[in-house]
Amino acid sequence: MNVVMSKLLLIEDDHTLSDLLSEYLTAQGCEVFQAYDGEQGLLYATNEHYDVILLDVMLPLLDGFEVLKKLRATHLTPVIMLTAKGDDFDRIFGLELGADDYLPKPFNHRELLARIHAIGRRIDYIKQASSQTSELTLNNVTLNELARRVCVFEHELTLTGTEFAVLHQLMKHAGQVVTKDTISQHVLGRRLAPFDRSIDVHVSNLRKKIARHNNANCIQTIRGSGYVFLAQ
Repeated sequence: MNVVMSKLLLIEDDHTLSDLLSEYLTAQGCEVFQAYDGEQGLLYATNEHYDVILLDVMLPLLDGFEVLKKLRATHLTPVIMLTAKGDDFDRIFGLELGADDYLPKPFNHRELLARIHAIGRRIDYIKQASSQTSELTLNNVTLNELARRVCVFEHELTLTGTEFAVLHQLMKHAGQVVTKDTISQHVLGRRLAPFDRSIDVHVSNLRKKIARHNNANCIQTIRGSGYVFLAQ
């Protein structure tokens, strides 16, 4: 299988784990840069381009949440949070701050690579779709695939890659129920596990950003099923 992502930033204070992950990902064809605290990681993340950032929550100087919050003020680089196993608060809070995905520790190295590949496939899909120049306008929301741009009443929204992909899935199936599992498979590249609220949080973030310029509730929840983007 070809490696989708190539240039990665790993922000992890456990030097042993960081070296093991770096060695594994390098063997898979990735170029891995390592940072061991939040301040160093933020400096690297904002001064260089990376395809994806692997960000631990528990870091010295600046924790992962502070790094992500500061990063999202200026950059939309895809971020996978590395969280404590079973800590739902960390996972949800990270997603609310703009993380694209999370992986609870301890994790299988192949699972991490699969998450990285999923982000790469999503980016490739958007690029391929962009070559066909498609624009959707529904309920005063305009999504332009070519420019990777979303506007509400001509106000441009700042969306992460995951939020853009979720909105695209909903808008291209406007008026139809799109299940959470379908969104997860298309956007995150994995089946949605029981009690996994990743898609709920991404949709919640979208609603908040759209609501700043549009009072209408464009995304309706279908309890027990998924979501519908309302055409009117």
